[in-house]
Amino acid sequence: MPGQFSRELRRYYALYTLTFVFFVVVLAIGEQYGLSERVISHVFLFVTIAVYATIGVISRTSDVTEYYVAGRRVPAVFNGMATAADWMSAASFIGLAGTLYFSGFEGLAFVTGWTGGFVLVALLLAPYLRKFGQFTIPDFLGARYEGNAARLIGLAATMLASFVYLVAQIYGVGLVTSRFINIEFEIGLFVGLAGILVCSFLGGMRAVTWTQVSQYVILIIAYLVPVVILSYKMTGIPVPQLMYGGVVQQIGEREEVLFNAPAELEVRQMYQQRAEEYARKMAALPASLEDERRALIERLNQLRLDNAGARDIAQTERELGELPRTTAQARAIWSRERTLALERAQPPPRHAEAHPGDTPEAATVARRNFLALTFVLMLGTAALPHILMRYYTTPGVAAARRSVLWSLFFISLLYLTAPAYAAFAKWEVYTNVVGSSLAVLPDWVASWGKVGLVSIDDLNGDGILQLAELSINTDVIMLATPEIAGLPYVISGLVAAGGLAAALSTADGLLLTISNALSHDLYYKVINPEASTHRRLVISKSQLLVVAVVAAWVASLRPDNILFMVGLAFSIGAAAFFPALVLGIFWRRANRPGAIAGMLAGLGVTLLYAVRTHPFFGGSMENAWFEINPISAGVFGVPLGFATIVVVSLLTRPPSAEVQELIDFVRYPQLPGSQEKGG
Repeated sequence: MPGQFSRELRRYYALYTLTFVFFVVVLAIGEQYGLSERVISHVFLFVTIAVYATIGVISRTSDVTEYYVAGRRVPAVFNGMATAADWMSAASFIGLAGTLYFSGFEGLAFVTGWTGGFVLVALLLAPYLRKFGQFTIPDFLGARYEGNAARLIGLAATMLASFVYLVAQIYGVGLVTSRFINIEFEIGLFVGLAGILVCSFLGGMRAVTWTQVSQYVILIIAYLVPVVILSYKMTGIPVPQLMYGGVVQQIGEREEVLFNAPAELEVRQMYQQRAEEYARKMAALPASLEDERRALIERLNQLRLDNAGARDIAQTERELGELPRTTAQARAIWSRERTLALERAQPPPRHAEAHPGDTPEAATVARRNFLALTFVLMLGTAALPHILMRYYTTPGVAAARRSVLWSLFFISLLYLTAPAYAAFAKWEVYTNVVGSSLAVLPDWVASWGKVGLVSIDDLNGDGILQLAELSINTDVIMLATPEIAGLPYVISGLVAAGGLAAALSTADGLLLTISNALSHDLYYKVINPEASTHRRLVISKSQLLVVAVVAAWVASLRPDNILFMVGLAFSIGAAAFFPALVLGIFWRRANRPGAIAGMLAGLGVTLLYAVRTHPFFGGSMENAWFEINPISAGVFGVPLGFATIVVVSLLTRPPSAEVQELIDFVRYPQLPGSQEKGG
């Protein structure tokens, strides 16, 4: 009975939530009685992973429908929670507040894009994909566009978009575990990977779904508790979503003072001079590198002749050892240092200023990039396979619609709170950190400085911290909030558990999406259509292990530019899938040649633009079109995809009668008494 099943789930997860709250309270009491921070961190990590693993073991299954789509019986509210957990990755949980801290108004492109994407899901995709049924997004492409060509292109795009996202989540797992329980990054990475595999390996989508619901409970509690307490301490009202607006106004007033202070202007001028010096050195290569090496050697020899202090000698030896070995290395390092110096030479954007720029042209470019990023994130969200797959798990079309609404509600709880995190943290930094003596800075500055996420450079040597002399990693804004607010360490452990839940939940969904696409769309639909149910599951689980190990290995290399690659996943998803899916549902004339050409054209121009403009691939913004940033490459691929599908479809044969019937079935309600073939 669906109603009874839903009521039982509500009781179970209500009891689970109360138990978790009780668990946190017990640890808080234990801290008051001397329980060490080390013990609290380990308990949070291993207890939560044990809970996820237990759910995975209990939910194990060998049924194909249960493994791929959780038996199509997940109630809308719980599918909404699972989708929210699947969606809110480590980047959202940890990085969004930091992005808003540094970007101010411009960071709202992420909030509006990501949440707006679910409106598109509800209106354009989820109900129709659920009506279609089956298991994967390439399934729909293969059926709608008559053959394996569109299916295989969809499979390739699924792999490309999902894998970089998966690497980022596993990297986040290693980051959280290593930072909070003081173990090696690689060990923490594989501890988290074990939790991921237990959930997804044994029970597929069934286990992942119920694990993600439990993970959502933990991550949303972890996200809300610190900022609610901070809101109460700063404003007297524990509703941060409503109260941070007054703090934003105070930040604006504080910016007027900080940005125009004489010492601040002096430091920024010194950074400008440093950038010019790096430019001069790069222009004079290779002679400038040899001159610098010769000068350091002469200074070192002189210090030794003068019997100088060991500290001065060691410092000079370190500078000599860190000097670039080759001209190419020097150019790369000095270019990076010049860029950092130029960034510090300019004041940060004002928190509430829309589309900042020194000139009208710069403001226009900022506005253009804001709109492009919002566009790409909306359409990418609406087309990412690991999100769309979740709507195959609901009992029917109406439940799929309600599920999207619940997803948006649960996601909004976090996204409407992230701006408050940014505002409260910025006010704390601008009032209690900047302008303080370096000898009396808050403890959290020193503690995060030890792990390299906060750095201070007293460039003018006055012993007072200027804003330009402070560098804060994006992740610190979220993770350090408990320390900024002076909260007990148990809250820091709670935040770490929330970050871990966010990373694990998204990793589970992505890993399952990749392995299911390989086993179902490649092996079963293309290579061996006669494969037995048992063999299909064996292939899926083996592929899951292989993908997990490869992703963990890539994450262990600590790749640079991972945030760019994650952002690029949205452009890939938008360009490769959105036109083909939307036209496939709403335009009967769209056919196989059009879809194949449109997907290849959209994906190709997106990747080409990213390669031409991003330094990670050796590109440059000099090659940019309309000065659009590479993270928004999909803004060119999506319209090209739509146009190509329309033009090629009109120039070639219309789809077959069977496909026309499929479109009617997917788009329109069945007559009374008829059955849902796709359900």
